[in-house]
Amino acid sequence: MPETIDIVHSLYGGFFERGVRYFFPDAQLDICGTAPEIRPSLTFHSHVDGHVELDWMGTRYHIGQNGRPFTEDQLRLLGAIGGVLSARYRSIFFADSAASTVRMFEGLQEDRFVSAFLDHAPYLDGGRLPNDRDVVADAIEVLRESSLITYENRRISTGVILLGASEDPFHSVPGLPGGALPYTASLVTIKSFHRLCDGLHTVFLVNNQGMLVDLVDIERFAGASGATRLPAPSPARYRAHCLATLYGGHICLALTPNGEIKVFAGGVQVFHFLEGRWRLTDITEKYHEFHQAVGHARLAERLFSAALNLAENRRGALFVLLDDPAAAAELVTAADLLGDSPSDSAAKARVHYLLYGKSVLELELSVLQSIARVDGGILLDRSGTLLAFGAILRHTVAPLAPQEGGRTTAAIHASRFGLALKISEDGMVSFYRGGAHIWEL
Repeated sequence: MPETIDIVHSLYGGFFERGVRYFFPDAQLDICGTAPEIRPSLTFHSHVDGHVELDWMGTRYHIGQNGRPFTEDQLRLLGAIGGVLSARYRSIFFADSAASTVRMFEGLQEDRFVSAFLDHAPYLDGGRLPNDRDVVADAIEVLRESSLITYENRRISTGVILLGASEDPFHSVPGLPGGALPYTASLVTIKSFHRLCDGLHTVFLVNNQGMLVDLVDIERFAGASGATRLPAPSPARYRAHCLATLYGGHICLALTPNGEIKVFAGGVQVFHFLEGRWRLTDITEKYHEFHQAVGHARLAERLFSAALNLAENRRGALFVLLDDPAAAAELVTAADLLGDSPSDSAAKARVHYLLYGKSVLELELSVLQSIARVDGGILLDRSGTLLAFGAILRHTVAPLAPQEGGRTTAAIHASRFGLALKISEDGMVSFYRGGAHIWEL
């Protein structure tokens, strides 16, 4: 009936809008007209000013990010949203069986969007429905259900490597063991399942048909390729997880002890599920932007790596890179500035000589992170020389919103004198420049 078709079209327009707003909460999504035809297919129209127009189900949408262009990963995620919804629409009207339709609607919708970003094969267009399982979505469901379980009053941590279909000269695909089980949520009911791996040092190995085939040491698996460079820095704790996905199209998922789900692909962390929602990290683009702003490769890598490690350990910190070292006197008191002959009797000032004239490029990363954990911020000049640590930054602006804390306010003000990298105790890293918030990771 025409009325029924119109209702379905309206529903799928709403599904699309909610999906876009879920992953792009800061973007502006508006209806700007009608598309040439009504069909469950997403069409892109990019513009030189950075915004994108999208045709979906007879409606044309305008989506922009305050003049910032969409990155490759962001466009890919928009495509994944359209791909999942298109496949679900086709399953209603063109499914070969009721079972295939039910399979397309299993799990949370946002999990499917993440899955389609990582592996689009189950959602290929072309008027047909996939017959294969969505292995990535199944793995996400395993980690989701595992996150609800405790063992001896401690939360479960676990992990898995999903072997890709691309050629990997460093790893051979294990044969199918006798009695092999599919890696699905049914495994969560097996009491010993969560004791076999911790997701940090050991992970399960699942082939591209979704069968559980092995249990491996993540460091050994990652080290087999001999690779040492990553597209972007990673937390030290998950460096091996990134290295494990550099070749072969492998995907690694890890459930951390604090209930966060991390997803690694292409040598970087691409998603994390934190505080009840998925976030696209877009870490390669964000690191490139930070690197360009710093203008010093080693310094950018050192600060970015320290920030990621501090965030992973849920330790707040603030790094401020000043354009002009003289601006330090406007941001902190004279007693907080590092000097070779401190006259202040305060305990911190008396140990200033330990760090006077030191560069963060000379310090071990662990030492830099220890200094950053001291209450207050770290001030540096453009060469990486320490100007102050544990310093309470003075500012003349009030918090922009009631939920903004003192560290955020200090970062915004300090970034007017250069660059600011803020690490929150909730595990987020934010970059500020020129008094503006550039990105959050």
